[in-house]
Amino acid sequence: MMGRLLLLLISPYLYSLLISTVALPTKPEGYHQLRPGAPFKIALFADLHFGEAESTDWGPLQDVNSTRVMSSVLDDENPDFVIYLGDVITANNIAIRNASLYWDQAVSPTRAKGIPWASVFGNHDDAAFEWPIEWFSAPGIPKIHCPVANSSCSGEEDCSFKGTQRLELMKNEIELNALSYSQFGPKELWPSVSNYVLQIFSSENPKSPVAFLYFLDSGGGSYPEVISSAQAEWFRKKALEINPDSRVPEIIFWHIPSCAYKKVAPLFGIHKPCVGSINKEKVATQEAEMGIMKLLIERVSAKAVFVGHNHGLDWCCPYEKLWLCFARHTGYGGYGNWDRGARIVEITQQPFSIKSWIRMEDGSVHSEVVLSPFINRDKSM
Repeated sequence: MMGRLLLLLISPYLYSLLISTVALPTKPEGYHQLRPGAPFKIALFADLHFGEAESTDWGPLQDVNSTRVMSSVLDDENPDFVIYLGDVITANNIAIRNASLYWDQAVSPTRAKGIPWASVFGNHDDAAFEWPIEWFSAPGIPKIHCPVANSSCSGEEDCSFKGTQRLELMKNEIELNALSYSQFGPKELWPSVSNYVLQIFSSENPKSPVAFLYFLDSGGGSYPEVISSAQAEWFRKKALEINPDSRVPEIIFWHIPSCAYKKVAPLFGIHKPCVGSINKEKVATQEAEMGIMKLLIERVSAKAVFVGHNHGLDWCCPYEKLWLCFARHTGYGGYGNWDRGARIVEITQQPFSIKSWIRMEDGSVHSEVVLSPFINRDKSM
Protein backbone atom coordinates (compact mmCIF):
# COMPACT_ATOMS: atom_id res chain seq x y z
CA MET A 1 0.00 0.00 0.00
CA MET A 2 1.17 3.51 -0.75
CA GLY A 3 1.38 6.20 1.89
CA ARG A 4 2.26 9.75 1.07
CA LEU A 5 3.70 10.45 -2.33
CA LEU A 6 6.70 12.73 -2.01
CA LEU A 7 8.78 14.77 -4.41
CA LEU A 8 12.54 15.12 -4.64
CA LEU A 9 14.71 17.37 -6.74
CA ILE A 10 17.56 15.61 -8.52
CA SER A 11 20.31 18.17 -9.04
CA PRO A 12 21.46 18.53 -12.65
CA TYR A 13 24.90 19.51 -11.35
CA LEU A 14 25.79 16.95 -8.69
CA TYR A 15 23.44 14.22 -9.85
CA SER A 16 22.48 13.54 -6.27
CA LEU A 17 19.56 14.15 -3.91
CA LEU A 18 20.14 17.57 -2.41
CA ILE A 19 17.01 18.76 -0.68
CA SER A 20 14.82 17.42 2.04
CA THR A 21 11.69 15.52 1.11
CA VAL A 22 8.56 17.60 0.91
CA ALA A 23 5.18 15.99 1.49
CA LEU A 24 2.66 16.72 -1.24
CA PRO A 25 0.26 18.35 -1.38
CA THR A 26 1.57 21.18 0.76
CA LYS A 27 -1.40 23.00 2.25
CA PRO A 28 -1.40 26.40 3.98
CA GLU A 29 -2.10 24.66 7.29
CA GLY A 30 0.77 22.23 6.85
CA TYR A 31 1.46 18.83 5.35
CA HIS A 32 -1.44 16.63 4.35
CA GLN A 33 -1.32 12.86 4.73
CA LEU A 34 -2.58 11.15 1.60
CA ARG A 35 -4.74 8.07 2.01
CA PRO A 36 -2.99 4.73 1.41
CA GLY A 37 -3.11 4.08 -2.32
CA ALA A 38 -4.09 7.67 -3.08
CA PRO A 39 -2.92 9.02 -6.48
CA PHE A 40 -0.57 11.90 -7.18
CA LYS A 41 -2.34 14.53 -9.26
CA ILE A 42 -0.71 17.16 -11.48
CA ALA A 43 -2.41 20.13 -13.17
CA LEU A 44 -0.83 21.50 -16.36
CA PHE A 45 -1.26 25.23 -17.00
CA ALA A 46 -0.28 25.96 -20.60
CA ASP A 47 0.01 29.15 -22.63
CA LEU A 48 -1.16 31.68 -20.07
CA HIS A 49 0.47 34.60 -21.94
CA PHE A 50 0.43 37.06 -19.05
CA GLY A 51 1.43 40.62 -19.94
CA GLU A 52 0.02 40.51 -23.47
CA ALA A 53 -1.00 43.94 -24.75
CA GLU A 54 -0.18 45.42 -21.34
CA SER A 55 -0.72 49.02 -22.52
CA THR A 56 -4.35 48.37 -23.53
CA ASP A 57 -7.53 48.04 -21.50
CA TRP A 58 -8.23 44.49 -22.66
CA GLY A 59 -4.74 43.08 -22.11
CA PRO A 60 -4.73 43.20 -18.29
CA LEU A 61 -8.30 41.88 -18.30
CA GLN A 62 -7.05 38.73 -20.03
CA ASP A 63 -4.72 38.13 -17.10
CA VAL A 64 -7.62 38.50 -14.66
CA ASN A 65 -9.57 35.91 -16.65
CA SER A 66 -6.57 33.55 -16.78
CA THR A 67 -6.21 33.78 -13.01
CA ARG A 68 -9.88 32.85 -12.71
CA VAL A 69 -9.36 29.75 -14.88
CA MET A 70 -6.43 28.55 -12.77
CA SER A 71 -8.26 29.20 -9.52
CA SER A 72 -11.29 27.27 -10.78
CA VAL A 73 -9.21 24.27 -11.82
CA LEU A 74 -7.30 24.27 -8.54
CA ASP A 75 -10.55 24.38 -6.57
CA ASP A 76 -12.13 21.57 -8.59
CA GLU A 77 -9.12 19.25 -8.78
CA ASN A 78 -7.09 20.05 -5.65
CA PRO A 79 -3.87 18.85 -7.34
CA ASP A 80 -0.71 17.86 -5.50
CA PHE A 81 1.51 19.66 -8.01
CA VAL A 82 1.25 22.16 -10.86
CA ILE A 83 3.38 22.43 -14.00
CA TYR A 84 3.57 25.70 -15.94
CA LEU A 85 4.09 24.34 -19.42
CA GLY A 86 5.59 27.35 -21.18
CA ASP A 87 4.48 30.70 -22.60
CA VAL A 88 3.73 31.83 -19.08
CA ILE A 89 4.16 35.39 -20.34
CA THR A 90 4.12 37.18 -23.71
CA ALA A 91 7.48 38.89 -23.41
CA ASN A 92 7.29 40.36 -26.90
CA ASN A 93 4.45 42.61 -25.63
CA ILE A 94 6.01 43.51 -22.28
CA ALA A 95 7.62 46.93 -22.11
CA ILE A 96 8.83 46.81 -18.49
CA ARG A 97 12.37 45.70 -17.80
CA ASN A 98 11.47 43.04 -15.25
CA ALA A 99 9.01 40.64 -16.91
CA SER A 100 9.19 38.54 -13.74
CA LEU A 101 6.48 40.83 -12.40
CA TYR A 102 4.02 39.19 -14.79
CA TRP A 103 5.51 35.75 -14.21
CA ASP A 104 4.86 36.24 -10.52
CA GLN A 105 1.24 37.12 -11.24
CA ALA A 106 0.87 33.93 -13.25
CA VAL A 107 2.05 31.64 -10.45
CA SER A 108 0.13 33.51 -7.74
CA PRO A 109 -3.05 31.33 -7.78
CA THR A 110 -0.96 28.20 -7.20
CA ARG A 111 1.20 29.85 -4.56
CA ALA A 112 -1.85 31.21 -2.74
CA LYS A 113 -3.15 27.67 -2.28
CA GLY A 114 0.22 26.40 -1.03
CA ILE A 115 0.67 24.00 -3.94
CA PRO A 116 4.21 23.29 -5.20
CA TRP A 117 4.96 23.80 -8.88
CA ALA A 118 7.62 23.63 -11.59
CA SER A 119 7.94 25.42 -14.92
CA VAL A 120 9.47 25.11 -18.37
CA PHE A 121 10.05 27.86 -20.90
CA GLY A 122 8.11 28.49 -24.09
CA ASN A 123 8.93 30.51 -27.17
CA HIS A 124 7.26 33.71 -25.88
CA ASP A 125 8.76 33.82 -22.39
CA ASP A 126 11.95 35.70 -23.32
CA ALA A 127 11.05 36.91 -26.81
CA ALA A 128 12.28 40.35 -27.83
CA PHE A 129 9.86 43.27 -27.62
CA GLU A 130 7.93 43.77 -30.86
CA TRP A 131 7.14 47.39 -31.66
CA PRO A 132 3.55 47.62 -32.96
CA ILE A 133 3.51 49.13 -36.43
CA GLU A 134 0.48 51.27 -35.55
CA TRP A 135 2.64 53.14 -33.04
CA PHE A 136 4.40 54.73 -36.01
CA SER A 137 1.25 56.03 -37.69
CA ALA A 138 -0.04 59.61 -37.42
CA PRO A 139 -1.20 59.43 -33.78
CA GLY A 140 2.32 58.35 -32.82
CA ILE A 141 3.49 56.19 -29.94
CA PRO A 142 0.82 56.19 -27.22
CA LYS A 143 1.54 57.08 -23.63
CA ILE A 144 2.54 53.77 -22.11
CA HIS A 145 2.00 53.04 -18.45
CA CYS A 146 4.35 50.45 -16.97
CA PRO A 147 3.23 49.94 -13.38
CA VAL A 148 4.82 47.52 -10.97
CA ALA A 149 2.49 44.55 -10.91
CA ASN A 150 0.94 43.29 -7.70
CA SER A 151 3.91 41.09 -7.00
CA SER A 152 6.48 40.02 -4.47
CA CYS A 153 9.16 40.87 -7.05
CA SER A 154 10.95 44.16 -7.00
CA GLY A 155 11.41 45.97 -10.28
CA GLU A 156 11.60 49.24 -12.13
CA GLU A 157 8.47 51.17 -12.96
CA ASP A 158 9.82 52.57 -16.21
CA CYS A 159 9.46 51.04 -19.66
CA SER A 160 12.71 49.70 -21.03
CA PHE A 161 11.59 47.45 -23.96
CA LYS A 162 14.66 45.28 -23.31
CA GLY A 163 12.99 42.06 -22.18
CA THR A 164 14.05 39.64 -19.47
CA GLN A 165 16.35 36.70 -20.15
CA ARG A 166 15.50 33.09 -19.28
CA LEU A 167 18.13 32.96 -16.56
CA GLU A 168 16.75 36.02 -14.82
CA LEU A 169 13.17 34.78 -15.05
CA MET A 170 14.17 31.44 -13.54
CA LYS A 171 16.35 33.07 -10.89
CA ASN A 172 13.50 35.29 -9.72
CA GLU A 173 11.03 32.41 -9.62
CA ILE A 174 13.32 30.17 -7.59
CA GLU A 175 14.63 32.77 -5.16
CA LEU A 176 11.26 34.33 -4.39
CA ASN A 177 9.15 31.18 -4.11
CA ALA A 178 9.80 28.42 -1.60
CA LEU A 179 7.17 26.28 -3.35
CA SER A 180 8.94 26.39 -6.74
CA TYR A 181 10.74 23.21 -7.80
CA SER A 182 12.01 24.77 -11.04
CA GLN A 183 15.74 24.64 -11.79
CA PHE A 184 18.29 26.32 -14.06
CA GLY A 185 19.61 23.08 -15.50
CA PRO A 186 23.23 22.32 -16.45
CA LYS A 187 25.22 25.31 -17.67
CA GLU A 188 26.60 23.32 -20.58
CA LEU A 189 23.08 23.25 -22.05
CA TRP A 190 22.56 27.02 -21.99
CA PRO A 191 20.95 29.00 -23.68
CA SER A 192 18.52 26.15 -23.02
CA VAL A 193 17.70 26.62 -19.32
CA SER A 194 14.74 24.63 -17.96
CA ASN A 195 16.28 21.13 -18.09
CA TYR A 196 15.94 19.09 -14.91
CA VAL A 197 14.30 16.03 -13.38
CA LEU A 198 12.09 15.51 -10.33
CA GLN A 199 11.40 12.27 -8.53
CA ILE A 200 8.09 11.11 -7.06
CA PHE A 201 8.27 8.45 -4.40
CA SER A 202 6.21 6.89 -1.64
CA SER A 203 6.86 7.86 1.96
CA GLU A 204 6.73 4.16 2.84
CA ASN A 205 9.73 3.42 0.63
CA PRO A 206 11.67 6.61 -0.18
CA LYS A 207 14.51 4.65 -1.76
CA SER A 208 12.21 3.28 -4.43
CA PRO A 209 11.00 5.97 -6.90
CA VAL A 210 7.47 5.78 -8.26
CA ALA A 211 8.12 8.00 -11.30
CA PHE A 212 10.58 10.48 -12.76
CA LEU A 213 9.35 13.77 -14.20
CA TYR A 214 11.67 15.22 -16.86
CA PHE A 215 11.50 18.87 -17.91
CA LEU A 216 13.15 20.02 -21.15
CA ASP A 217 13.48 23.50 -22.67
CA SER A 218 12.24 23.37 -26.27
CA GLY A 219 13.67 26.77 -27.12
CA GLY A 220 12.22 29.66 -29.05
CA GLY A 221 12.21 33.35 -28.23
CA SER A 222 15.86 34.25 -27.84
CA TYR A 223 17.16 31.20 -29.74
CA PRO A 224 15.86 28.53 -32.18
CA GLU A 225 12.87 26.33 -31.37
CA VAL A 226 14.62 23.03 -30.79
CA ILE A 227 15.62 20.42 -28.21
CA SER A 228 19.31 20.15 -29.00
CA SER A 229 21.44 17.05 -29.38
CA ALA A 230 23.24 18.16 -26.20
CA GLN A 231 19.93 18.09 -24.32
CA ALA A 232 19.16 14.65 -25.74
CA GLU A 233 22.57 13.42 -24.59
CA TRP A 234 21.99 14.92 -21.14
CA PHE A 235 18.69 13.03 -20.95
CA ARG A 236 20.33 9.78 -22.07
CA LYS A 237 23.08 9.99 -19.47
CA LYS A 238 20.78 11.08 -16.68
CA ALA A 239 18.28 8.32 -17.41
CA LEU A 240 21.02 5.68 -17.45
CA GLU A 241 22.34 6.99 -14.15
CA ILE A 242 19.13 7.19 -12.14
CA ASN A 243 17.02 4.58 -13.97
CA PRO A 244 19.53 2.16 -15.55
CA ASP A 245 17.15 -0.78 -15.83
CA SER A 246 14.21 1.38 -17.03
CA ARG A 247 12.19 0.02 -14.13
CA VAL A 248 10.77 3.39 -13.06
CA PRO A 249 8.24 5.11 -15.37
CA GLU A 250 9.29 8.43 -16.90
CA ILE A 251 7.01 11.31 -17.91
CA ILE A 252 8.36 14.18 -19.99
CA PHE A 253 7.27 17.81 -20.26
CA TRP A 254 8.27 20.54 -22.73
CA HIS A 255 6.50 23.33 -24.62
CA ILE A 256 6.85 23.07 -28.41
CA PRO A 257 5.76 19.77 -30.03
CA SER A 258 8.43 17.59 -31.60
CA CYS A 259 8.15 16.58 -35.24
CA ALA A 260 6.71 13.23 -34.12
CA TYR A 261 3.47 14.99 -33.20
CA LYS A 262 2.84 15.65 -36.89
CA LYS A 263 3.13 11.94 -37.62
CA VAL A 264 0.27 11.02 -35.30
CA ALA A 265 -1.90 14.11 -35.68
CA PRO A 266 -5.51 13.28 -36.63
CA LEU A 267 -6.45 14.59 -40.08
CA PHE A 268 -10.10 15.42 -39.38
CA GLY A 269 -11.75 15.41 -36.01
CA ILE A 270 -10.33 13.10 -33.35
CA HIS A 271 -10.70 9.34 -33.75
CA LYS A 272 -9.51 6.31 -31.79
CA PRO A 273 -6.93 5.55 -30.64
CA CYS A 274 -6.49 9.33 -30.16
CA VAL A 275 -8.48 10.99 -27.39
CA GLY A 276 -9.38 14.69 -27.14
CA SER A 277 -11.97 17.33 -27.97
CA ILE A 278 -10.41 19.94 -30.29
CA ASN A 279 -8.30 19.48 -33.40
CA LYS A 280 -8.58 22.92 -34.94
CA GLU A 281 -5.13 23.60 -36.40
CA LYS A 282 -2.00 22.00 -37.77
CA VAL A 283 0.76 21.02 -35.38
CA ALA A 284 3.42 23.74 -35.13
CA THR A 285 6.57 21.78 -34.39
CA GLN A 286 10.13 22.51 -33.38
CA GLU A 287 12.44 23.54 -36.19
CA ALA A 288 14.35 20.25 -36.22
CA GLU A 289 14.55 16.86 -34.54
CA MET A 290 17.91 16.35 -32.82
CA GLY A 291 17.51 12.91 -31.27
CA ILE A 292 15.28 13.21 -28.20
CA MET A 293 12.36 11.30 -29.74
CA LYS A 294 14.58 8.42 -30.83
CA LEU A 295 15.80 8.09 -27.25
CA LEU A 296 12.30 8.19 -25.84
CA ILE A 297 10.81 5.53 -28.09
CA GLU A 298 13.74 3.24 -27.29
CA ARG A 299 13.08 3.51 -23.54
CA VAL A 300 10.30 1.23 -22.31
CA SER A 301 10.13 3.41 -19.19
CA ALA A 302 9.13 6.56 -21.14
CA LYS A 303 5.36 6.69 -20.95
CA ALA A 304 4.15 10.08 -22.19
CA VAL A 305 5.21 13.51 -23.43
CA PHE A 306 3.12 16.61 -22.65
CA VAL A 307 3.38 19.88 -24.61
CA GLY A 308 1.51 23.14 -25.09
CA HIS A 309 2.10 25.74 -27.84
CA ASN A 310 -0.85 24.86 -30.12
CA HIS A 311 -3.90 26.51 -28.54
CA GLY A 312 -6.36 24.73 -30.82
CA LEU A 313 -5.24 21.17 -30.03
CA ASP A 314 -5.86 19.13 -26.89
CA TRP A 315 -5.53 15.51 -28.02
CA CYS A 316 -3.42 12.57 -26.90
CA CYS A 317 -2.28 10.06 -29.53
CA PRO A 318 -0.09 6.94 -29.24
CA TYR A 319 3.29 6.92 -30.97
CA GLU A 320 5.12 3.61 -30.88
CA LYS A 321 4.73 2.65 -27.18
CA LEU A 322 4.63 6.25 -26.06
CA TRP A 323 1.76 8.74 -25.74
CA LEU A 324 2.09 12.23 -27.21
CA CYS A 325 -0.29 14.68 -25.54
CA PHE A 326 -1.20 18.33 -25.81
CA ALA A 327 -2.27 20.22 -22.74
CA ARG A 328 -5.28 22.54 -22.93
CA HIS A 329 -4.98 26.27 -23.58
CA THR A 330 -5.38 27.68 -20.06
CA GLY A 331 -4.83 31.40 -20.54
CA TYR A 332 -7.02 34.07 -22.06
CA GLY A 333 -3.86 35.50 -23.61
CA GLY A 334 -2.65 34.27 -26.97
CA TYR A 335 -4.62 33.42 -30.10
CA GLY A 336 -7.90 31.51 -30.29
CA ASN A 337 -11.28 31.65 -28.57
CA TRP A 338 -11.65 28.00 -27.62
CA ASP A 339 -12.94 27.39 -24.10
CA ARG A 340 -10.17 27.38 -21.51
CA GLY A 341 -9.15 24.58 -19.21
CA ALA A 342 -6.22 22.47 -18.02
CA ARG A 343 -4.98 18.94 -18.58
CA ILE A 344 -4.79 16.82 -15.44
CA VAL A 345 -2.32 13.94 -15.03
CA GLU A 346 -2.90 11.38 -12.28
CA ILE A 347 -0.27 8.87 -11.19
CA THR A 348 -1.20 5.83 -9.10
CA GLN A 349 1.42 3.53 -7.62
CA GLN A 350 -0.23 0.17 -6.99
CA PRO A 351 -0.99 -0.98 -9.56
CA PHE A 352 0.95 1.65 -11.46
CA SER A 353 -1.09 3.74 -13.85
CA ILE A 354 -1.12 7.16 -15.51
CA LYS A 355 -4.50 8.64 -16.34
CA SER A 356 -5.28 12.01 -17.84
CA TRP A 357 -8.31 14.17 -18.52
CA ILE A 358 -9.18 17.79 -19.17
CA ARG A 359 -10.87 19.98 -16.59
CA MET A 360 -12.60 22.99 -18.09
CA GLU A 361 -13.09 26.44 -16.60
CA ASP A 362 -16.81 25.73 -16.19
CA GLY A 363 -16.04 22.64 -14.11
CA SER A 364 -16.84 20.03 -16.75
CA VAL A 365 -14.50 17.10 -17.44
CA HIS A 366 -13.81 15.29 -20.70
CA SER A 367 -11.26 13.31 -22.74
CA GLU A 368 -10.22 10.86 -20.03
CA VAL A 369 -7.54 8.46 -21.21
CA VAL A 370 -5.35 5.76 -19.66
CA LEU A 371 -1.75 6.42 -20.74
CA SER A 372 -0.14 3.62 -18.77
CA PRO A 373 -0.32 0.68 -18.86
CA PHE A 374 -0.13 1.10 -22.62
CA ILE A 375 -3.02 -0.54 -24.45
CA ASN A 376 -2.54 -1.91 -27.94
CA ARG A 377 -3.91 0.45 -30.59
CA ASP A 378 -6.31 -2.14 -31.97
CA LYS A 379 -7.84 -2.68 -28.53
CA SER A 380 -7.57 0.83 -27.13
CA MET A 381 -10.47 2.93 -25.87
